[in-house]
Amino acid sequence: MQTIKIGGVPEHFNYPWHQAIKKGAFKAVGIDLQWQDFPGGTGEMSDALAKQEIDLAIMLTEGSVKKICDGLDLRIVQKYVDSPLLWGIYVKYNSEIETIEELENKTAAISREGSGSHLMAYVNAKNENWDTQNLNFQIAHHLDGAVEAIQQNEADYFMWEHFTTKPLVDNKIFKHINDCPTPWPCFVIVAENKFIKKNTSAIKNILNTINKQTQANANNKNLAQEISEAYRLKLIDVQKWLSQTRWSQAQISSTEIKTTLHELESLDLVEINGGENFF
Repeated sequence: MQTIKIGGVPEHFNYPWHQAIKKGAFKAVGIDLQWQDFPGGTGEMSDALAKQEIDLAIMLTEGSVKKICDGLDLRIVQKYVDSPLLWGIYVKYNSEIETIEELENKTAAISREGSGSHLMAYVNAKNENWDTQNLNFQIAHHLDGAVEAIQQNEADYFMWEHFTTKPLVDNKIFKHINDCPTPWPCFVIVAENKFIKKNTSAIKNILNTINKQTQANANNKNLAQEISEAYRLKLIDVQKWLSQTRWSQAQISSTEIKTTLHELESLDLVEINGGENFF
């Protein structure tokens, strides 16, 4: 039995991994897959990969591409979720801010530099025709830190996955201002290149197993209820999210990589030397 450590955000997107682990699907192919939650998201996971604290990670596409451009020897082994990520934009519940235009030149709470919340703040600014040179950030490390930063007036707004953040809107902690979908598929499975070279067979078994699970979920009539209970989300919100979500069982395409690169490069967030390997 080979032990492999994998990391991901503690969010509903990763429910299939917990399903497969719980029923012993990975052990059936000789893998003791040990899951670790990373509330800090893609930035925190890429650091853990670099330190070899984990072997695989479920990371945002844009963050993965940026980390590779920054020089980390990572590779995308497969696309995990094909549909875009819907980033919600939030302010304090009792804030006088009501429109996206009022957030120009305001301070955004982000989990860390190079994280999805950081990169998507630039994408949103570009969409709104703001001067990205005037973006201001407050590092908050994770969702709980962002709540505190906004409540303490250390930041004015925050971007995070729409449905994960929905309970904070329902509980009148955040006010939802707008949404900003990614122009690329949202999640990919990533590993260090040297780990991939030494563990080709194990990675293939892991991918085959998770792909069978996400395919099987298409016929699981209780899936929405299970996710609702596991992540304390309203059933109607989970049903809406599932209707918008497309799981992938294939590698990310060169076109999708180019789209992500072009967007990040246009925002001066990456420098491309032409020697990057993403797969």
